[in-house]
Amino acid sequence: MPERRPFVRLPTDVFPVNYGLCLKPDLIDFTFEGKLEALVEVTQATNQIVMNCADIDIITASFVPQGAEEINATGFNYQNEDEKVTLSFPSPLQKGSGMLKIDFVGELNDKMKGFYRSKYTTPSGEVRYAAVTQFEATDARRAFPCWDEPAIKATFDITLIVPKDRVGLSNMNVIDHKPYPEDANLVEVKFATTPIMSTYLVAFVIGEYDYVESQSSDGITVRVYTPVGKAEQGKFALEVATKTLPFYKDYFSVPYPLPKIDLIAIADFAAGAMENWGLVTYRETALLIDPKNSCSSSRQWVALVVGHELAHQWFGNLVTMEWWTHLWLNEGFASWIEYLCVDHCFPEYDIWTQFVSADYTRALDLDALDNSHPIEVNVGHPSEVDEIFDAISYSKGASVIRMLHNYIGDEDFRKGMNAYLLKFQHKNASTEDLWDCLEQASGKPIAAVMGSWTKQMGFPIIVVDEEQQGDNRVLKISQKKFCASGPHNGEDCPTWMVPISICTSEDPKCTKLKVLLDRPDTTITLNGIGPEPWVKINPGTVGFYRIQYSSSMLESLLPGIRDLSLQPVDRLGLQNDLFSLSRAGMISTVEVLKLMEAFVNEPNYTVWSDLSCNLGVLSSLLSHTDFHEEIQEFIRDLFTPIGLQLGWDSKPGEGHLDALLRGLVLGKLGKAGHKATLEEARRRFKEHVEGKQILPADLRSPVYLTVLKHGDSGTLDTMLKLHKQADMQEEKNRIERVLGAISAPDLIQKVLTFALSEDVRPQDTVSVIAGVAGSSKQGRKAAWKFVRDNWEELYNRYQGGFLISRLIKLTVDGFAIDKMAAEVKSFFESHPAPAAERTVQQCCENILLNAAWLKRDADDIHQYLLRRKAPPV
Repeated sequence: MPERRPFVRLPTDVFPVNYGLCLKPDLIDFTFEGKLEALVEVTQATNQIVMNCADIDIITASFVPQGAEEINATGFNYQNEDEKVTLSFPSPLQKGSGMLKIDFVGELNDKMKGFYRSKYTTPSGEVRYAAVTQFEATDARRAFPCWDEPAIKATFDITLIVPKDRVGLSNMNVIDHKPYPEDANLVEVKFATTPIMSTYLVAFVIGEYDYVESQSSDGITVRVYTPVGKAEQGKFALEVATKTLPFYKDYFSVPYPLPKIDLIAIADFAAGAMENWGLVTYRETALLIDPKNSCSSSRQWVALVVGHELAHQWFGNLVTMEWWTHLWLNEGFASWIEYLCVDHCFPEYDIWTQFVSADYTRALDLDALDNSHPIEVNVGHPSEVDEIFDAISYSKGASVIRMLHNYIGDEDFRKGMNAYLLKFQHKNASTEDLWDCLEQASGKPIAAVMGSWTKQMGFPIIVVDEEQQGDNRVLKISQKKFCASGPHNGEDCPTWMVPISICTSEDPKCTKLKVLLDRPDTTITLNGIGPEPWVKINPGTVGFYRIQYSSSMLESLLPGIRDLSLQPVDRLGLQNDLFSLSRAGMISTVEVLKLMEAFVNEPNYTVWSDLSCNLGVLSSLLSHTDFHEEIQEFIRDLFTPIGLQLGWDSKPGEGHLDALLRGLVLGKLGKAGHKATLEEARRRFKEHVEGKQILPADLRSPVYLTVLKHGDSGTLDTMLKLHKQADMQEEKNRIERVLGAISAPDLIQKVLTFALSEDVRPQDTVSVIAGVAGSSKQGRKAAWKFVRDNWEELYNRYQGGFLISRLIKLTVDGFAIDKMAAEVKSFFESHPAPAAERTVQQCCENILLNAAWLKRDADDIHQYLLRRKAPPV
């Protein structure tokens, strides 16, 4: 790849105080006209102004110094590579304030970034377009010339000129709404002045929407905007938002600073949601809930995303990171507190256990790679910024904040957070600023402890051994870096400041001892613990590390899985650690299969979910062998008892987690070819299609998956018909995600072609292709070939953004032959995707790790699977 010139931030000799911005989008020709009148401050005389600007044509530009004559700019020099424009003036602009005036035009693009068009269908079936925005990280510059850096904050006065039958929304409330003098079909909508804020949080939406409205207990007007005719589907999110605002106000002891907040569902939307101040945008599936047609996992997803985006209104919007290097603070924090918020609103979700499976273990897996990166990354160019919106910023960020919260304690944590928000409100802050505030509140060495987790990549594996000395248990504990390829044995092994808690079987929920491991190894004595009780490190699975117990310690913990005396989150953590050690070659995979069989009495959804995930990884790995059927049998045996216990129909008194567990188990059994499950799924599917007995939403995914996996072209056609008829995006997505399960090669091609068709929204193409890649060995090959054959179109569609990284990861991560790593590497050398560079490296590393794992353990696994079925001699 050609080396870019070194990235430079904007000069500081001119900065904005207020942007007066008027935009007039054309929803037919997909262009927009803009007028900017920015009040700026010149700090030292200069004859040029440098701003960010991309895909915009400036028509005229001038500068009016306070109390002096207007000076017209004599040149606009665009630096496209750097997304900058330099306005040149015939004479120097003097120190002091003035008004910068720019008239410009731009296009409403279809790339889901900047000021873009989003396609929707009216209830009568007509295709129309809305104009919407997505500015984070660096795309406000596609809507208007601006100083597009998070630390250059200003106030905004926004006016939109829109068709009179359309809704116009922005960050603030409407203060004036009047006919547009030049065209009777248009109206001019003027919004109140915003607080001082960053450009990436500015937003506007022009389209057709209905809404539901409510007031939070602290007097904020909350609205949820939905597609026309679907206002009912906004009620669930509205309830969550109205409960959440007062919760955060209380938690931070800082009120929400705007008069209103709108949550709006956008048809074409790349991310899950975006926290624009006062106007939060969402994918339809992250906001809309239909009581009859939405499944439990969708409700939970909506609750989490609403909690996440509303947390940003304080953490990110009121106080903003100084530069993208500190993005993790925004995202890690919001990804942690969204769980706190959902736990407050829906205690029955047991959401903190789910955190461990959804975020914590995902982050550990990625962070064990040599191609991981530290939480804090120095970034410059926009394509480097795109790349850090990954599981390290979000999930590892959230995990270390959860560990920090646990280490400090809630009371001091809140005290420190409040001090931080008050000190930096309407300003910018860096990671160190937060540590300072938390250090002052708690008196603990926060900066020293946390620096080891944010500034170096990876995490430790804690190796534990014990011996009994009279009435005391003595633990030997050491740390070294954990690597996915095995333990790090180099000379200069990094160490961490590790908060370590210890509990025993006398009270598995209660921490008996806390220490801070700040060196490679230490010895800890537990007084008054005889030889009987087991000892467990990291109760609650809060510390961000893996554990390797001595074999005798592990032996004594295993009964705690069978008799459920270990807490669910610790049963999950133990299994996940061992699975990870087996992939790293530190123990045999057979040990993990034996452990998995101990989960036969497991009642907890999240524990099953994590187990199921790991079995999925194993099943995918073993699809490269000739004994794939044997692992399917293992899966059927493991899941049959819980399947029989749950049955197909929900029972009175069951809750959210039972519904999730039933869906998981039936899907797992169906996919693995469990005969009775397959027959029942086919019967219920037939009734569903014929309209005799509609499937409850929670059973649709498992049933669809099962009938497709074992289906033919007729099944696929029926599914595609259901897709076409579906009115809800959630149902369309549900079908798109499972289509790849079909097995016949010609039908796999049909699904891949469908992925790029008009019937699939651009942001959802990725999950169709991923479904094909993840479902079988044939699918994986076909999906990779499809991505290569259609690369130009796919790359053009997702230019840069993180969807391209996700596409690559989900397509190639499952290969397990060395030569595939080379093939992937060489393809992306000749087809560069700068925003996905690191993802490509991680995928190649994963492919090599899979290949090594297979070579190392395949025979042992095969022998074990055969032996467990052999009749006793």
